[in-house]
Amino acid sequence: MRNFLLSLGILATFGLLCPSSFGGSETRYRTGTGSAGRVPTFTLDQAILTALQQNPTLLNAEQEIKRTKGVIIQVRAQALPQVNARAEFEWIDPNLTGARIFGTTSTTTGTGTTPGAAGAAALVESPRSQVRDVQPPLAAASPTPSITNAQGSDVSYSISVLGSQLIFNGTTFPQIRGTFFQRDSAYFAFRNVLDSLIATVKTQFYQIVVNRELITVNEESVHLLESQLKDQQNRFEAGTVPRFNVLQAEVALYNQLPLLITAQNNYRISKLTLAKTLGLYFEPRRGENPPLEVVGEMPYTPRTINLADAIEMGKERRPFLKQARANVLNQLQQVRATAGQWLPTITTTGGGEWVSSPVNSSWHDISKGWLAIVQGSVPIWDSGAIAGQVIQQRALFSEAKITYDDDVRQVELEIQQAYSTLQQNQELIKSQEKNVELADEALRLAKARLDAGAGVQLDVLNAQVQLLTAQSTRLQALFGYNSSLAEFNRATGAQSTYHEMFANLAPRATKTKTYYTGSGVDAEGKPKQSDDTVVRSSIRRSRTSYPK
Repeated sequence: MRNFLLSLGILATFGLLCPSSFGGSETRYRTGTGSAGRVPTFTLDQAILTALQQNPTLLNAEQEIKRTKGVIIQVRAQALPQVNARAEFEWIDPNLTGARIFGTTSTTTGTGTTPGAAGAAALVESPRSQVRDVQPPLAAASPTPSITNAQGSDVSYSISVLGSQLIFNGTTFPQIRGTFFQRDSAYFAFRNVLDSLIATVKTQFYQIVVNRELITVNEESVHLLESQLKDQQNRFEAGTVPRFNVLQAEVALYNQLPLLITAQNNYRISKLTLAKTLGLYFEPRRGENPPLEVVGEMPYTPRTINLADAIEMGKERRPFLKQARANVLNQLQQVRATAGQWLPTITTTGGGEWVSSPVNSSWHDISKGWLAIVQGSVPIWDSGAIAGQVIQQRALFSEAKITYDDDVRQVELEIQQAYSTLQQNQELIKSQEKNVELADEALRLAKARLDAGAGVQLDVLNAQVQLLTAQSTRLQALFGYNSSLAEFNRATGAQSTYHEMFANLAPRATKTKTYYTGSGVDAEGKPKQSDDTVVRSSIRRSRTSYPK
């Protein structure tokens, strides 16, 4: 349900930006999960919605966001209290140890005591004083009875509940901030995949439409050539034309048939390709029937574009750049976390322990109490281990900034390429619209001249080829315009309008100025220096490095 609401929110705004002229979209749509004879039919909007719900690449990108949320919880736990309970129970058969006192055996003999007896005696009776009194005793002390064979308990147990808390270190908190940037990066990667998916579905949908139209064009050409062949055969039988005219018509017809077969095959392949993008499975019960059908025509809506404004909009809106910004900020936190290893680490541990009596197993005769520990450590000398890690992280940070700058240039290149392709296809469409009209009129005149006996069959065949070429070129130009328009929208970040209807997928930080990627900021989001400042600083470095 959440994925459905996500897709519906995106598609609702997408439909406002890209109104389509497709008819019958509501009445002809079927899911394709019914009987084998029913083929799912899609309009462009329905195809996009289905892809947003079922495309595995987009679903994987969503799971990546969830994974990074788990990383945040895992790393954040290092700074939160940790409570652990530990219990130990031990039972030893007395037959294994004999007379046992606290885990040792004691046997009195006439010549001495076996090992362990001294330790046992020390635990059950007071040791003799090693300091002698110089004064004589006032009275003789009565002898104190001693315990020689005290039996210990064969059961021992202990329970402890200890809690630990990190007080301070230099690594955990930068690592936590870094995980938030990792989550933001995963979110912008999701948006980038979504934009690319919409552009891909549009291109594949239009490819099906243009292949269908090419089939129609080739079928018309085949029908015309068949009629020409039949006409030449009738004329040959009447004796008005030579056999050469019939052979020429047959060759033209059989040369046209491979183009029709190729167009039909391209049509089938394009539908299979779109079905895979939409996440549709192969249905064996349909046999060789197509996996889907599309409803719609090839639209043509000329758009006036200001290239400079488009490039600036692309820089500000492209999720691709915002993802690169998040990677830069994450690497910055990794540098701080690595350098934080030089700072002291302070932790505290506290809790209670319950230990059984050594001579009986009664719960009422246990030792219990509380303990508290404060530990601290600081590196004094590590032979440069931390310094080496810091150097590595700083290099990775510099690489991330360089990559960001290159990504900005990549966005500029993609927008300029899409703009140039749009202009090319728009000019092609204008030229071929007139050319189709001229080629159609030329074919009509050639047929009229042939019927009147003033023309030759070769003129008709050439006119037919010219008309087919003009129609095919116009269709390809229409397809090129619509596919390049979809690519232009993707490159400028205008493929769909985001109102953050992502069902808690959009982190709050992604809506802040942290991820403003316009022309006036650098890889870290800081204001760029002016060109004059950069030039002056470069000159100063040059003079410092190379004095005259």
